[in-house]
Order: sequence, then structure tokens, then C-alpha cells
Amino acid sequence: MKKKVLASLLAGALVISSLTACGGNSSDNSSDSNAESSETTASEDAIRIVNGKIEIDEALKEYAKLYEEQTGQEVVIESLGGGVDINGTLKGYLAAGNMPDMFVFGGEGDYQTWKDYMADLSGEKWVEDTEFAFTGEDGNAVGFPYAVEGYGITYNADVLEKAGIDPASLTSYSAWEEAFKTIDTKKEELGLDAVVSTAAESGQMYWSTGNHIFGYYLSAGLERGDTTYIDMLLDGKVDNDRLGQFAKFADLLFDYSDETVLISGTYDDQLALWAQGKTAFVIQGNWIDPSLPDYDVEFDCGIAPLAFTEEEMTGILADAPSWWAVYNEGKNIDACKAFLESLALSEEGQNCRVVDCGMISPFLSTTIDPETPLALSLKSYIEAEDTYSWQWTKMPEGIAMNSTGGLFELLAKGEIDQAAFVDMMGTAIADYTE
Repeated sequence: MKKKVLASLLAGALVISSLTACGGNSSDNSSDSNAESSETTASEDAIRIVNGKIEIDEALKEYAKLYEEQTGQEVVIESLGGGVDINGTLKGYLAAGNMPDMFVFGGEGDYQTWKDYMADLSGEKWVEDTEFAFTGEDGNAVGFPYAVEGYGITYNADVLEKAGIDPASLTSYSAWEEAFKTIDTKKEELGLDAVVSTAAESGQMYWSTGNHIFGYYLSAGLERGDTTYIDMLLDGKVDNDRLGQFAKFADLLFDYSDETVLISGTYDDQLALWAQGKTAFVIQGNWIDPSLPDYDVEFDCGIAPLAFTEEEMTGILADAPSWWAVYNEGKNIDACKAFLESLALSEEGQNCRVVDCGMISPFLSTTIDPETPLALSLKSYIEAEDTYSWQWTKMPEGIAMNSTGGLFELLAKGEIDQAAFVDMMGTAIADYTE
């Protein structure tokens, strides 16, 4: 009944969206020719997939061709990305009775919208082979993780070696403090402008400070799936002691950062400073791998935990950026499950995801190694099962951009101290969630 009510409400409001999405409207951000083919040339038994990462569209389509050659099962890939409103498009499809067999969703918020339309995937072989399946409120797996992204404090391994610092030792506040001090005293001989490249200007970098860095407060050091601190946040509360430790580390990080980049730098400024060998560390994740050749980066690098506590913290934040769900009223549910098993566990599927798509595999049995340095670093954490969940994705929409991100900028500028950061963060979260 709940499904019928949602579909009914969507029908009138979204029919125009549906017609637009189905009409092959030209855009560089979506694979519209494929959207059209899903309705005009695909067979009735074809699996139709709405994918949300436009950059892997070509590789997925090549794998779909290979899969059809091997199994006879046609697979149609409809890729949406860039400025396309994927949820709006899917709602239009639902209203028009044109739902794909599989569709992408981005996390808890999207799950709440689509949970009544997701098939139970708990019995599939790949579920036992990953920590990154999306589980619903009943504990059943409903989301297929095709990739993993991870982040922490990315380091220049050559600089650390010259400074006599083992990156494996950077697992506590004291270890980081000592490393920063050591490198700071050797900046001239190491050819550095600063120890760290961090950007905290809230207008452009709130997503880095208010989401990514703050994400360590929410889940670092916890078992995957432990929602202690995100639950508190959603209830308008913070743990003052833990947040105080986090503020102390953030202040330390900012103290050793390049001041110009910290206060007014863009993402490109932040990345360039580190990639050009002018800092030992940058606060980003494995997604910067494709940019490294642009700077002719030749030094070795890796990712270390943003370990803000005195207690040892050995893992990094890593999670699936999005998942695929199987539409539970579709006609091809079993065929979808077979395709996902192949993509996850077969050698050809592994090659598609890791080599052709350039992604990090979330599956422990994957035998094909990525070729880029930060991807390899991330893979080592995944294989060791030493990762923490992205609980920050559950925060209220816009909170980093409109509220908490600005507090990081104030701390970076020295306009507030650690105590004020904790007090103001608690007030901001309470106000935003009331």
C-alpha cells in the first residue's frame, strides 16, 4: 500500500520529469542514447541498469557486451552523472511505470526514499565477501557495492623516509604531533614550504572540513556499523570529550598547514602544493590518484589514519560511495542477481571494475591489484579489514555547507579556540537538528 501511495503522489508531479528523462535530451553528463535504447531497442528480457558514475559508463557497457556473449543475457547500461538529478529521474521512471531492473542510490537518505522498492540480496555469494554491502533496517543486504573510496592524511613517502618517520607509526595524536614537529624543523633541507596542505575556507572547502575531516569524529576507531556518534548528532548532541580531542587535533593540523592555502586556498591549490613536493601531507583520499600524473608526481605516497585520539587508531575511513539496488517488482530479479555475482566474483568482472573502471574493489576475493599508489594503499586497509564507516553521509542535508563548515574556518583563522569550537559545534548541531 505504501508503494502505491508514493507512486500515486509522484505520478502527477513527475510525469514531465519522466518524459524529459526518457526523451534522450542531449547532455555531456548522461548517457542519453542508452536511456533511449532501453525503451526502443532492448529486448523484453534485457536487464536495465541505472548507473550513477558517468566515468565508468564505457567500461560497464563493454562488460555488458562480454556478459551477453558469455550468457546470452542482454544488459543495458543507462548512466547518469554530473548535474543530472538521479533521484528525480528515478522518481519520474517510477511514476511512469518505467523503473529499471537495477538502480543506483547514495546512502541512508536515498535508502529511506527507495527502501520499499529494494529486493533482498542477503543470500547472494558476494555478500559474505565484503564489508561494504548496504544493509537495511532489518539487517538484510539490499545494496551492491561496486567500489570503495577511502581517505585520511595522505603522505609523501619519500619525505617521511628522509625525515626518519615510519608512516605505520602515525596512529595517535602524540605520534602525529611528534611527526609534525620533526618535519617542521627540517623543512628547509626537505625543500618544503609547510608540513601540511589543508584548505579550510568554508565557501569552497566545507565538504572537506565539515564532511570528510569531521567524519573522523563520527566513526574513527569504531567497529563498522557502530552508529554511536552519528546517532547522538541526529539527536542534536555531541560527546564533548571526544569532540575536544578532535578539536585539539584539528588545531594541530591547522598550526602546521600552509597559511595561505589554509585560509583562502581552493581544492586545486591544496592538491598542487602537495603534489609539487612542497608539503609532506595533504588531507585528501584516493580520488586524487588520477590527478597525480598532471603534476608529474614521481614520489611514492600512501594514506595514514587521521588519528586524533591518544588511543591507537590504525584504520582509515573507507566506504562505498554508492550502491546498486535490484527493483523488487521487476521481471528480471534472478537475472540481476546472476549479473551482480559475475561482476563481483568472476575474473572478467574484477578486471572490469579494477582495471577498466579504475576502482577499488570492495570484495575480499578480488585478486587483481589496482595500479595507482593511493588505490594500493587503500586496498591494504580493506584487506586487513581495518576501515571505519562513512557515518558522515547520514548527517542532515546541508549541515556542513550551511553551519558546521564555517567553524573549521574560524578555528583555522585563530578567531576561536578549541573550547569555543567544541561549544559552538554543539550549539550548531543542536540548532540544525531541532
